[in-house]
Amino acid sequence: MVKRTSMQGAECPVARSLDAIGDWWSLLIVRDAFDGIRRFGEFQRNLGMAKNILSARLRTLVAHGIFDLVPASDGSAYQEYVLTEKGKGLFPLIIGLRQWGEAFFFEAGEAHSRVVDREQGRPVRTLELRAEDGRLLGPEDCVRVAAE
Repeated sequence: MVKRTSMQGAECPVARSLDAIGDWWSLLIVRDAFDGIRRFGEFQRNLGMAKNILSARLRTLVAHGIFDLVPASDGSAYQEYVLTEKGKGLFPLIIGLRQWGEAFFFEAGEAHSRVVDREQGRPVRTLELRAEDGRLLGPEDCVRVAAE
């Protein structure tokens, strides 16, 4: 087994973010949390992943402050995983991945789940990156610079 190198002290925000997220299972857990799933058993049933893997991923997400583990909302003895503000900050990333997947991994007309505006029931607009002055930016318009 290959030991993972920690990126916790990296200068790059992408590397640090990936250090916290860990792998694709973690993003699927976060996706499910945005869909209202809160309990271990619900995550396990919905994702079909092994309990030991789910437990490890949830522990990491809690340790990184992406989820809080709280008493069950129904007053039962269970605990629930609730997204923190840091966790909710992943929403644009989840939507971005979804939109990228829709654009590049589905044939025209192929069925897939969609995200719609709860109030209007209409599709969510494609995410855009804009400069402070409102100009639309692409990869050729941006450059990474050293930290200050």
